Amino acid sequence: MHKIVQCVPNFSEGRDLDKIERIIHPFRGKNGVKLLDYSRDEDHNRVVVTVVGEPEPLKEAILEAMGMAIEAIDMRNHTGQHPRMGAVDVVPFIPIKNVSMTEAIQLSKEVAQEAAKRYNLPIFLYEKAATHPERENLAKIRKGEFEGMAEKIGQPEWKPDFGPDKIHETAGVTAVGARMPLVAFNVNLDTTNFEVANQIARNVRFLGGGLRYCKAIGIDLKERGMMQVSMNMTDYTKTALYRAFELIKIEAKRYGVNVVGSEIIGLLPMEALVDTAVYYLGVENFSMEQVLETRIME
Repeated sequence: MHKIVQCVPNFSEGRDLDKIERIIHPFRGKNGVKLLDYSRDEDHNRVVVTVVGEPEPLKEAILEAMGMAIEAIDMRNHTGQHPRMGAVDVVPFIPIKNVSMTEAIQLSKEVAQEAAKRYNLPIFLYEKAATHPERENLAKIRKGEFEGMAEKIGQPEWKPDFGPDKIHETAGVTAVGARMPLVAFNVNLDTTNFEVANQIARNVRFLGGGLRYCKAIGIDLKERGMMQVSMNMTDYTKTALYRAFELIKIEAKRYGVNVVGSEIIGLLPMEALVDTAVYYLGVENFSMEQVLETRIME
């Protein structure tokens, strides 16, 4: 009985193709590990990798990739629109097949402990692996970003779970954890006013009184001359993508701003898109059993 775990590490490099290739290389050509996707963004200056595998081979591949990123990325010279605190910014493990959340949490702790020891890297455990309630939310851990982290982890309440009590000089700090599948969903707006995008993001996200399973921030896409509401949908089964999309349209209307497109970063479960298609098409009594791929994979 094969155990399959997914990992979606985020590395703080979205512009230098040579560095990105070095970071991704450990996921290629290994037994028990499969690189599914990687998506880089120059504005965010970030690459999001999606990889699956059996727990032990995946663990070693992740540790090797972390080492490559720590060697390649100097956070002192890093700028980008996406909040970040480390060269290896976040490493989430997601149970996929024959793996419990408890096992995913244990795997995340093993990786965190070994990475801290191997690379002298301060690491926080987050989401389901968090050791303190205030560390469940990644945004709270990351607040202050790389520039403010040296002072932050000197405070007793922000002592890292593993590694030294000071930031890695060039690689910063990393968060490692376990979570349910999330969908990275971005909506683009035809405005160059950052405050408009930021206010829409505030109104859409749960912390601002918006959708329960939605995290959102405003992003300035300078290269494209537009703004973006960048979201993590943390439970697409309870807060559907179409709800976030429609709420952004409603909020944008008050500023005379239009939605001009959207994008998915990385991979997502088929059900998340089917649910949205069913809503917009008004299909009645539809089930996933009617999706051809579902029947083929049985």
